[in-house]
Order: sequence, then C-alpha cells, then structure tokens
Amino acid sequence: MELQQLEYFKIVAEMQHMTHAAEQLNISQPALSKSISNIEQEIGVPLFDRQGRSISLNRYGKLFLTSVDTILHEYEKAKVEISSLVMPGYGDVAFGFIHTLGMEVVPELMAHVPDKYPNMKFTLTQAASYNLLKWLEEGQVDLCLSQRIKSKTINIEWIDLWSEELFVIVPKNHRFANRETIKLEEIKDEPFISIKRGNALRQIVDKLFEEAGITTNITFSGEEMHTVAGFVGAGLGVSLIPNIKGLNEYNVCKIRVSEPICERKIGVSWAGGRYLSPAAIQFKEYLVEYFKEK
Repeated sequence: MELQQLEYFKIVAEMQHMTHAAEQLNISQPALSKSISNIEQEIGVPLFDRQGRSISLNRYGKLFLTSVDTILHEYEKAKVEISSLVMPGYGDVAFGFIHTLGMEVVPELMAHVPDKYPNMKFTLTQAASYNLLKWLEEGQVDLCLSQRIKSKTINIEWIDLWSEELFVIVPKNHRFANRETIKLEEIKDEPFISIKRGNALRQIVDKLFEEAGITTNITFSGEEMHTVAGFVGAGLGVSLIPNIKGLNEYNVCKIRVSEPICERKIGVSWAGGRYLSPAAIQFKEYLVEYFKEK
C-alpha cells in the first residue's frame, strides 16, 4: 500500500463522493475507484457502503480513517522535522574530538559558534581516536577533530587544519632537565612512558622512533596524556607528547626536539561518499576558516 493511496482514501472518506473527490485530486474517477478497491482488497474488508452512486464510510472505514489520519500526520511531522534538521544554519551536528582538544581548543571553538550559527545544535563526543574512527564508520558522528585516521571499511576524507609540536618531557631531576633542545636518539636508552596502542598519537610516536632507527624501552602505557605526564613526573621514565594544557603542573621539564621534526597534524575527518547535512557541511567549512585564521 502506497502513501498516495492513503491520501486518496482520506479525500474520498471526507467527501464521500467519488466524482467530486476525483475532480479535487485531478485524476480520473475509474483510477480513483481502482485505488480504493485495491486498498479494500489488501485490508480484506469493504470500507464504504455503496448505494447506487452514493458512498458512505462503514464502521471499518471509520476505524481505518482514524489510523490513516495518524499515519499522514506523522509523515508530515517527520518531513517538517527532517527539513529543519538539514536547513542551512539549522539542524544538529554530531561532532567528535580527541581528549587533548577538549581541555582548551574545542571549548574555545564552541564558545564562538553561537555567534555564527545561533540555531545549530551540537552533540559533542570526546574520545580516543580509535573510538572516533568506529563512530565515524557507524555514522554516529558527522565530523571528527583529530589526527588523520584511516578506515578499512569506508573512505574517510580529511583536511589538515594545524600542526602541534611534540616535546620530550623528563622529570625535573633528570640529567636532561636543563636542556633547551634534544635529539630524539638521545632518549633511546631511557625508560619510556607511552600512550596505549589504538591511539593515533601512539602511531605517530612509534613511526618517529622507527624512522630514527630507535627501539624504545616502554615501561608503561597510559590511557591519556595526563597519566603519561604523571608517570614521567614521578621519575618513572620520559615521554614524547604535545604541549597539553596543565603540563606545567606536573613535575616535568619540556624539551624541544631538534632532530628530527616531531609534530602531529590535526584535522577534520568525515565519511566520504556518505550524506552530510547542510549544517554539518557549514560547520566543516567554519572549522577550516576558524583554524586558518588562528
């Protein structure tokens, strides 16, 4: 049964006159009669009492009309709701970002968004890059702010927005603590505190050490960078992380790496080839402009 057939039935039921209903619907009377007959055959009962040219709803027809009114009302309601969601400047955007960006970058970003898009609503999700990738694959988020992430199941588009320098951090009582710069190879024999596998930063750091021909002595892997900084501050090793907010509160010293260049690139990702609402597209473009200006 098609939605159009329900609309035809509603008009006939309200007018209780096949010819007049056909004229209002701008279709032939035989075509309208056939449509009503098909509905009755599908339901299995007559919906109208017919006496000559006169028709009137019977008790089955009245019951069916109540349901049809509900169906058509919900359909129109859904159209309005979805239309408002995809209307430029309106709608919901599901936006994910890695943990470190939630301390300063994303709050500052979102503080400016209402000035530009006062009618947009956001569902914000903070997670490790592994989970962001999963949710992007499943369609639970529209956009992700993170290091570049790659999928084995979908095509992920990515725009580079900015770069973050990575620093060697050591305990304040470490022999390197007073150094302004350091080569990566100089920490090859140090106990190393790392981010856990599955995190995009871990992949970047592992690749930097691999390209430098260094095998690290990983003694602990933390879920997030403040845990790593805490273990380094406790004298349990050294690490290589971005300059996260609050790093100075730990008992560590931050050293710039002179060789090789150590950085991670942060960008916006989305599922290529999948529908992206006008609101999500607008916000993506806003992200590009926002970080370009910064």
